[in-house]
Amino acid sequence: MNNSYRRTVLALTVAVGLYVGLWAQFFPHGFYTSFPGFGLSWINLDGANNEHLIRDVGSLYLALTAISIAGIASRTVAIGRVAGLGWTVFGVLHFGYHISHMVGTSTDAAGTVLSLGISAILGILLLFPASKSTSIREHQQ
Repeated sequence: MNNSYRRTVLALTVAVGLYVGLWAQFFPHGFYTSFPGFGLSWINLDGANNEHLIRDVGSLYLALTAISIAGIASRTVAIGRVAGLGWTVFGVLHFGYHISHMVGTSTDAAGTVLSLGISAILGILLLFPASKSTSIREHQQ
């Protein structure tokens, strides 16, 4: 992957991280009752409201977002790959939990699988090494 491709994937993780992280961190009750938005509500299907846990989730997403932003700003791919590692570990484990604990309608289940699958895949894409031409240019700098 070249730098522009990696930066695009990182930008997508930033968008995901800001959407979930800001909402959960600063508006935990609204997150509990209304996430993911668009007329759907997934979090309240899974149990009682726990503001502490929701704010922790917001903090986690914002921390991953900060690493992704650092990856975008960096001239090397290393930080982007580290961001990918974080997004992958979190994304795969988060996806695994929800696959084994489906709640809601079939629309809810499909949305959960799709959204969490995309999030995990973005992390995985960031783990791949840079293209050979990009690696050569980076070593010359």
